Amino acid sequence: MLRKTYQVQVSRDDEWWMIAIPELDGLTQARRYCDIDHMARSYIAVTLDVDKASFDIDIAVDCVGQVSGIATIVDDIARHRTQAAQLTQQATIESRELAKQLSASDVTVRDIGSIMGISYQRAQQLIAA
Repeated sequence: MLRKTYQVQVSRDDEWWMIAIPELDGLTQARRYCDIDHMARSYIAVTLDVDKASFDIDIAVDCVGQVSGIATIVDDIARHRTQAAQLTQQATIESRELAKQLSASDVTVRDIGSIMGISYQRAQQLIAA
């Protein structure tokens, strides 16, 4: 059975996070951002008389003060982090291959490090991997 997901829209009002649950025409609040999930779940569970764990929530913060488009920016950051991790992994693979090729060509570990702009210790690790 597919679990129900409730959209939760969050905004900042002075010192409070205002939590809107449009599907239920509901509004509650939390003092800290980390409490939003709990407060939204509690509101939904009490309103519908269901268990807090029986549904999912999707929290969206789009505007806080003068900062808008937060959800899009957060998505972009996550995408960039994923891309960076993939590039780092590819660079490691290529570094390992080059270090091994240079080592097989009788280039010293210190020279491999200098050529690649890494320490000789790191060059040794790449060769040994």
